[in-house]
Amino acid sequence: MISKAFRHIFKREPIYYGWIIALALAVTETVSYGVMFYAFSVFITPMEAELGWSRAQLTGAFSLSLLITGLVGVPVGWWLDKHGGRLLMTVGSIGAMLLVALWSQVQTLPEFVLIMTLLGFCGAAVLYEPAFAIIATWFARRRGTAMAVLTFVAGFSSTIFIPLSDALLVAQGWRGAVLTLAILLGVITIPLHGFLLRGKPQDLGLQPDGALPSARSVERQKINLRGVLRSRYFWILTLAFALSWSSISAMRVHFIPLLISVGIHPTSAAWASGMIGVMQVLGRMVFVPLERRFSSKNMVLGVCGLLALSLATLLLGSAGWMIAVFVALFGMALGTHTLARPLVVADNYGAAFYGRISSAMVIVLTLMGTIAPVGAGVIFDVFGNYELMLLLALGFSVASLVLIWLLPRRQAH
Repeated sequence: MISKAFRHIFKREPIYYGWIIALALAVTETVSYGVMFYAFSVFITPMEAELGWSRAQLTGAFSLSLLITGLVGVPVGWWLDKHGGRLLMTVGSIGAMLLVALWSQVQTLPEFVLIMTLLGFCGAAVLYEPAFAIIATWFARRRGTAMAVLTFVAGFSSTIFIPLSDALLVAQGWRGAVLTLAILLGVITIPLHGFLLRGKPQDLGLQPDGALPSARSVERQKINLRGVLRSRYFWILTLAFALSWSSISAMRVHFIPLLISVGIHPTSAAWASGMIGVMQVLGRMVFVPLERRFSSKNMVLGVCGLLALSLATLLLGSAGWMIAVFVALFGMALGTHTLARPLVVADNYGAAFYGRISSAMVIVLTLMGTIAPVGAGVIFDVFGNYELMLLLALGFSVASLVLIWLLPRRQAH
């Protein structure tokens, strides 16, 4: 399916500029997530050892960054709806590079908290939300394919950057490794954002998808933004995604420390975590063709079911085959969760208010996803293991499954 998607991009001449933007964003999201999100888990243990900070303090600062990213989503969404993402993502990349470089030199906990806080603002400008908003603007009929291309490439972010970060850690120490990642982040993302991104297809005399506007009804609906944000459908959908995201967030931050805590070698733990990225890609390859055949509700039910099954498997024990099954199921759940949410929002509400509607949802997801890693860190500090964290994560994923099952029919707004 993915190979077919790439053939779609190049089958006609001239190439629609939206595909160039999609491929550029695929590269920048891979690097941005790799450096600003996935690499952190590799550096928890060595930072803890050198600086003497607790795991709850480290993950708390990191979670604060995620919280800031979500809380500033509304003004970012407004900017994206009005002005597009070129300037925003370019400035965000510059700031992120400088802040990650400062992270490599940090000496005190207040310095680290400040750096993570500012990095949260940069995250709002460069991570998936602005990228999805740009895709929603440049595509309508082929939106699912374009998002699949973006997330297919970016799905390898953890696979690339967790082992890379671990290799840099071994070779350079954690400070040298973080500085190297900062340079890599700037060299790749700044020019791609600055030189290739554009505002809207109409600015280049084009229409979404590179053709006349499609007959897709959702694009022609007059969306009442206030009505959407007050609707029962929107808030049940938001809560369901927030509960599942809290489980995912806690597991992604603590997976390597969890494996280390049960006797897995750190390098093996890093590779296991990196393989989750491979399974993300597999999950998206399965999701895209199924999304055309099943309702969005049934697709999200499948995502939540995969997540619950993965966590139940890991609760059975830490044998090699159990970890492998978890990696496979959790990776597919994570990959499809990332793709399902923006597609559901764009398909239900169109592109005109995508930035603001999605950002309102992301605020709730971020609050839940911020609390979860901190809570997991506290649980480990108190009990010395992650068993309670796994039980709570499973409970949240089951709750999200029930909420989606009970989701009412959406009414027009």
